Amino acid sequence: MRPPRAGRVGQGGRPVTADQETPVEHEEAVPGGAVESRPVGLDGLLDERNQRLAHAGIARAEDLLLSRYRLSSREEAFDLLRRTSQRFNVKLHTLADVAVHAPAPERNAHSWMPRRPRGAAPALPALRGEGQPAGQGAVLMAALHRTLHITGAEMGNVQLVENGMLRLEKHTGLNKRFTDYFTFVEDSTTSCARAAEERRQVTVKDVAACDTFDEGSRQAILQTGSRACHSVPLVSPRGAVVGMISSHHEGTLGGLADAQLNALNELGGQVARWLIWHRGTVAGALDHLHALATSRR
Repeated sequence: MRPPRAGRVGQGGRPVTADQETPVEHEEAVPGGAVESRPVGLDGLLDERNQRLAHAGIARAEDLLLSRYRLSSREEAFDLLRRTSQRFNVKLHTLADVAVHAPAPERNAHSWMPRRPRGAAPALPALRGEGQPAGQGAVLMAALHRTLHITGAEMGNVQLVENGMLRLEKHTGLNKRFTDYFTFVEDSTTSCARAAEERRQVTVKDVAACDTFDEGSRQAILQTGSRACHSVPLVSPRGAVVGMISSHHEGTLGGLADAQLNALNELGGQVARWLIWHRGTVAGALDHLHALATSRR
């Protein structure tokens, strides 16, 4: 996906509906056992793409450490990232992304990030009925469950913006073919990418008849049993899209009610604020990484 850009912002999270003209024939596997027709070697191509994109984010952090701390090799830079990731229980790709986007430490500083009081986590009242989740993974799953409850769907996924793309973080009810295909979303050929670019909710009433998707994305969605979807951007108070929650529906949709759209808009804003706060808590990990790297000089 291209980096989310400024676009028109819908009032109250009003959706864009995308119900287009011509249905598309397809011969993909569907729940129940239809014969699957897929390009030879597609799994291998997806694995190669996903590995390449996953490594690209970490490579940026390696380059930063090599240039800033004059380390001897990429292997040394990767080892510092890996050790810090394990010590602070932060995903390696998350640590790499935060490191690349965080301001550089002052020259000869003892820490990477200026010491600031750490406030309490933002409240998440929109997650009512989902308990009090602790940790990013639990918050994302609770937000996904709440979204599915509001929309009446049984399938869905959560993506976070990382290195200018949407990266799949959590899902439920979706098969491996879907999750492999959408591990990363680079281009504007899906409803989630469109919702991120326009910073507003997007409803696709019928995936088979919607020209929002390219053919590969369309087939990857249809084969998992989803016929319609609704994407909710996670938008910060400053208007930045930090992630996406999408529900997938077995039947076509006629559109969501105003009460549903407003509840999803509220949920998206609260989760976005929580995610921004959570990224700020990685400061301790950056300080540790800084200390390790400076000790190697």
